[in-house]
Amino acid sequence: MKDKCGIVGINSNLDKDVSSFVYYGLYALQHRGQESAGIATFDGGKMHSHIGVGLLTDAFKDFDFNFLPGNRAIGHVRYSTTGDSKLENSQPFLTTLNGKNMAIAHNGDIVNSPSLRCELIKEGYEFTSDTDSEVLLYLIKKEHEKTNDFILTIERVVEKIVGSYSIVILIDDKLYALRDPAGIKPLAIAKNNQDYIIATETVAFDVIGAKHVRDVEPGEIVYFENNKLKSYKVKVANSIKNAHCVFEYVYFARPDSVMNGKNVYKTRLNIGKHLYDEYKIDADIVVPVPDSSIPATIGYSRASKIPYAEGLIKNRYVGRTFIMPTQEERSIAVKLKINPIKSEVKGKKIVLIDDSIVRGTTSQSLVKILKEAGAKEIHMLIGCPPIVAPCYYGISMASKKELIAANNTVNQMKEMLGVETLGYLSIESLVESIGIPFDKLCLGCINEDYPTNVPPII
Repeated sequence: MKDKCGIVGINSNLDKDVSSFVYYGLYALQHRGQESAGIATFDGGKMHSHIGVGLLTDAFKDFDFNFLPGNRAIGHVRYSTTGDSKLENSQPFLTTLNGKNMAIAHNGDIVNSPSLRCELIKEGYEFTSDTDSEVLLYLIKKEHEKTNDFILTIERVVEKIVGSYSIVILIDDKLYALRDPAGIKPLAIAKNNQDYIIATETVAFDVIGAKHVRDVEPGEIVYFENNKLKSYKVKVANSIKNAHCVFEYVYFARPDSVMNGKNVYKTRLNIGKHLYDEYKIDADIVVPVPDSSIPATIGYSRASKIPYAEGLIKNRYVGRTFIMPTQEERSIAVKLKINPIKSEVKGKKIVLIDDSIVRGTTSQSLVKILKEAGAKEIHMLIGCPPIVAPCYYGISMASKKELIAANNTVNQMKEMLGVETLGYLSIESLVESIGIPFDKLCLGCINEDYPTNVPPII
């Protein structure tokens, strides 16, 4: 699975350049996007920007930050869920807005972007990318030409778009941020002396020494005047219930983040505890699939008193998009990424904990690796319920026909994976682990109950 993006915005009341601080914030969000990165700044008279493909360090290799002056800035790291991985799709996107410069960076997925794109093309707008984020850019430009009022512009744009989005926008020296009315995508605010910072996750604040103030509320526009935070809630938000993405807690967010008031690490510890409540396995060791499953494995180990063991070691220098053309090479690629510690697993009955199973191919490979290393038994426990449907809100999952849990029973999957036990966490326990009420979460990929209209599921 891939999540779409991470975004950062900084509004400083001091006469200083902030682009390097945006860079550090994006570095903390690198897990959210490794295909491209970019930063846009405003120096009081001119907009400056730099974008590049690859990791943040690749995109800004040998870059001189003196070329990004200004005390207002936004930044972006990208994974593609709409649009290919190429420079033209890198953000922030820039345009003009009634004589002013505008830059935009977006995390999420606009479900109805194809039809909106067609309308905009008919009206003469020329696209340089194939992303839904550029659709947002031109929708804003179009509506602002009618209103010349930015808050009213956003109000009208929100009424037209369907999907998930957290957005930072720079219009000359004015920084705006917006979160979708259901709050599917996270967005938070921090302060550091005379600086306000907006970011997808609170870990971006920690690295630059800023104090987390609060989340941006679902449907809220925040902006800054005289270095004071201003707020406006779009009217449509009053009729839309919250639907925070469960996979932020299960997998995507860094465990040291706080999201919607909930500590992600504690949530994952709770997941492990609830896995033990539901599956009391007689085993010698508990082993995580590194890295996102480590806290849940610790939680299971503490609850069960079964020793925690690092039976699998992850090679952190192999990219997440590593692709090989043949099955033999794909098998090698898995072993390049994860290798067993044979002395830890040989002859052992293992509880193997992972956060999720999508297609099942990686899980099959991991089980095979452990069996070849001499594991006696493998009892695989999954920290979320079965994924039976795609996500339409910025998480790149397989189509329904490719999802192993959508097309097989748990017993069938157990046989396919070659494990002694296959157990999924229940929806009730997942919700309890997160600590947010069921009706305020998006569980669409688990129960096909989506918070917005979506295309036909295939």
